Amino acid sequence: MAEEKTLRDVPVGDTVTVRRLKGEGAVKRRIMDMGITKGTAVTVHKVAPLGDPIEVTVRGFELSLRKDEAATVLVA
Repeated sequence: MAEEKTLRDVPVGDTVTVRRLKGEGAVKRRIMDMGITKGTAVTVHKVAPLGDPIEVTVRGFELSLRKDEAATVLVA
């Protein structure tokens, strides 16, 4: 099986679709509360020079995610 692609791996400017969330508990709930759910389109706009945080657009809103949060979002 090919390695799963996460939001952390998406290049700047690309739009992807969320397949599922790997996190558990409070982290998963926080990501879902931000609107990142299965089937949602996410566009990566910026990545900080050291890679943390990542700025994305979800459902018309701009959000900043930490690398560890982005790594829990599986995308296609």
